[in-house]
Parts: sequence; C-alpha cells; structure tokens
Amino acid sequence: MSIPTQDRASMKVALTYNVLPEKNSRYKTDAFVEFDDASTVEAIKKAIEALGHEVTLIEANENAFQKLRALKPDFVFNIAEGIGGESRESHIPAMLELLGIPYSGSGVATLAITLDKRRSKEVLGYWGIPTPKFCLLTSEKQSLDRLKFPLFVKPNAEGSSKGIMKDAFVENEKDAKKIIKRIFQEYNQSALVEEYLPGREFTVSILGNDPPRVLPVLEVDFDGLPDDIPKFDSYEVKWYWDTPDNEHDGIICPAKLDADLEGCLKDTALRTYEVLECRDLSRIDLRLDADSVPNVIDVNALPGLIPDPKENSRFPKSAYAYGMTYEKLIAEILNAGFSRYSL
Repeated sequence: MSIPTQDRASMKVALTYNVLPEKNSRYKTDAFVEFDDASTVEAIKKAIEALGHEVTLIEANENAFQKLRALKPDFVFNIAEGIGGESRESHIPAMLELLGIPYSGSGVATLAITLDKRRSKEVLGYWGIPTPKFCLLTSEKQSLDRLKFPLFVKPNAEGSSKGIMKDAFVENEKDAKKIIKRIFQEYNQSALVEEYLPGREFTVSILGNDPPRVLPVLEVDFDGLPDDIPKFDSYEVKWYWDTPDNEHDGIICPAKLDADLEGCLKDTALRTYEVLECRDLSRIDLRLDADSVPNVIDVNALPGLIPDPKENSRFPKSAYAYGMTYEKLIAEILNAGFSRYSL
C-alpha cells in the first residue's frame, strides 16, 4: 500500500523529460511525436510541487548527466524518452543508477526491452503470453514465407505510433516490401512484421507495485472513422483523427465488456507487467485474434501523461475513469517510486 504523500518529508525532486520543439507539431510530422508538450511537463511539475516537494526541471539531453550530478536530487520523476539510440529510454535511468539516485518507473533493462518490440515478444512468447506471430526483417532480401497475409508492418523500436501509417496493413508481398523499405530508409532500423489480428483493440493501464493496480480497461474504437482509414491505431488515427479538433472520439473507457473478456484482458496485462518487470506504471496494448483471445501488441513502460482529457491520453484517461484527478495520478506514481526505495 502506498504511504500517504502528506506524511512524507519534503523532497528535492528532479523531473527529467524531453520536450516537443516549439516549431514542431506532432500532428504534421512524427519526428518528435514521442516527446512531451511543455504543458505536460509543467502540469507534472505543479502536481509534484502541490505535494510539498521542490522540483527542478532537467531536459534529457547530452547535458543531463552533469546537471544531475551537480543537483544531487533526492528523487527523479522520469518521463524522458531519450534523444537517440536503440535503448534511448534507458539513458536517464542508467545515469541515475550510476549516480545512485532513485527514480520513478521501470529500470534500465525493462525500458530497453520494451522499446525493442521483437525482444518484448520473445519474452512474452517464453512465458506463454499470446502475441501475434512475427518476424524481424533487417534486410529487404529476407522472406515473409512463414507468415500469413494480411500482415502488419511497423518500425521495431518506436513508440506513440511513430512510423505506423495507415498503409502499415498489407495484403500482399509487394506492398509489404514497400513499407519495409520505407522503414529502413526513414527510420534507419529493422522492420517488425506481424500477422494481422482482426479483433477489437484495448489498452490496460497498470499503476503501482505489491500488488499493482489495474485501472479500467480502455477500448480504442474505430467505427467512426472514414471508410478509407484502416481500423487500427495508426499515426493518423492517434494524432490526426482522435484530437480535440476533430469530432471523432475513438476512446471508450471503461470499455463495454463481459466479465470473462474483462478478466482475460486484465490477467494478460498483469502477467505482461510482471514478466517484463515493469515498475510503478505501464500501459499494455492488446488486440483480439480471430478466436477473441487477447494478444499483446505493445508494452509502454513510459506511457504518455498528457493532462487534458480532450487529448485522450490513454493512461490518464483510465485513471480518470477510476475516479482519480490528474494530481492524484501523479501523486500515486511518485508514491510508488518512494515506497520501492523506502524513502
């Protein structure tokens, strides 16, 4: 159980983050889509300060290590995505472990594995957790013969639907090779190719530890989209259609579920959280296969925390459905981290 924040002494907390450049819009390009708006950083800062703590902002760039070493904070609230490399989400936690500074969220290994979709799926497969059949392509010459069309093609190491455009759904090898080539060229990384799952899509947010708490299941609803938009959570769906400026609201939370399916979704998400050793918070994305079995399609150990309910940020949306305010959600994440370190 979390220790009430008001009973704790005031802490010197650093907030590590990557911010969306002012001239860049995630609605026009996916170059910085994983980074946070300045408004999100400020909302988290205010929520932590409201708990009586002193907060210092440290952007997660090449100067972060020296700033953290000089500041010597009591604790770090980490939402940093990292600025480069296949394990970029692990950079700040690795620095903090080197400096002996406690921090919120998952550890170095978990963040590295969950950013690498192929490695995540290998761990899930070992533990018998359903995930779509897949292959990783590092060359255009590799064969897709062992997979059945239709297929789903995406970059192996991105988040926030980066690189998952509406043409990610392919029904023949020619179209698949086209998307694979684009991923190699535009994202400079391997392409993950999965067998497409035809069922409903959900996300399950998990908060805390010992035991972790499962928040209300959220369904991503595609029924209101135009006919020419494929029914999956593409970049266009997430950052163009499902925005405050558009009438389409693709989120149902709590999802309308029978007891068996709800239990199965939550159980699969919890097992995923545990076997990947997630901490404090995580968001597990799932889709039903042809037999209505939930399959894990992505694990977000650094889920977005956009405060505005109109933005449909999935983790806060589930927290709001649970009855939390944004400030309470940030306090719960902070408390979970504090408790792990017995602060």
